Amino acid sequence: MKFRKSAALLAAAFTVAGLTACGSDSDAPSGDSASSSTGIKGAVIGFAQVGSESGWRSANTDSIKAAAAKYGVDLKFTSAEGDQTKQIASIKTFITQGVDVIAFSPVVETGYDAVLQEAKAAGIPVILTDRAVDADPSLYKTFIGSDFIKEGEKAATWAKTEFADDAAVNMVVLEGTTGSAPANDRKTGWDNVLGKETKFKTLASQTGEFTRDGGKKVMEGFLAKYPNINLVYAHNDDMGLGAIEAIEAAGKVPGKDIKIVTIDAVKAGMEALAAGKINYIVECSPLLGDQLFDAASSVLAGKDIPARIITEEGEFNQAQAKAALPDRKY
Repeated sequence: MKFRKSAALLAAAFTVAGLTACGSDSDAPSGDSASSSTGIKGAVIGFAQVGSESGWRSANTDSIKAAAAKYGVDLKFTSAEGDQTKQIASIKTFITQGVDVIAFSPVVETGYDAVLQEAKAAGIPVILTDRAVDADPSLYKTFIGSDFIKEGEKAATWAKTEFADDAAVNMVVLEGTTGSAPANDRKTGWDNVLGKETKFKTLASQTGEFTRDGGKKVMEGFLAKYPNINLVYAHNDDMGLGAIEAIEAAGKVPGKDIKIVTIDAVKAGMEALAAGKINYIVECSPLLGDQLFDAASSVLAGKDIPARIITEEGEFNQAQAKAALPDRKY
């Protein structure tokens, strides 16, 4: 008998026996679901990862694998390395294998309708992590991740305050992967705050594909064309770190001559912030493993879960980064 067909009976038996939650933490998606992961042992879950484009993504993968081991889940893990076609092929393989749950972090927002329909027809629930899709919400159980629009708004709010006394601000943007949810939403959030602020002039905006090398190469091009850049808005830390290399190679001082605001708060980014080379970072936590398996266990037990599970995250200036680094998990 497939795990998903028996999970509800198992959960009911737990209830009759009077078992209660062992406890909860900040990663718990809702209510009593933090305890549900104890009933997921032996479940087969397929996870189709975006790739390994950044330090954030590596930490995200580590979190998922560690949580799977903790809960005794049989994890089928694949990495698309940024290729949507490859990711969809992995999801189709999971469907053929008859896994209990499919989870994935979409490469881009569109183009998943057909494979999601296939999963639904096969009776396999789907959970999205980190990135959302533009598809019928009935085709997946929940989306677990950050509010990317809010992240962009936080970054822009800092910039608005930081440059409050400046008459004009020449800025460049290092965008994430074109068509991806974080790239789209972080732009929207930024524009929500600064879109009507005419003193913020966007000289150029180009994708660096969320990679350090991409950020460096794009920033080199920006510096060659625009000598008077005041601000860099990078959609993730890795591109910001690449921009630092390009700025230093051009004989300028990152964090002083050109100020930088990024999103993620991975350890390397926080170290650059502590050193004054980045000026501000908005956090986007990659530690989604516990939330994923809590949600999957609730789904398999027939419980209702929220359609949107948002992770709690903060913001960091230089002093806050220095204080947080000794205990940083990623």
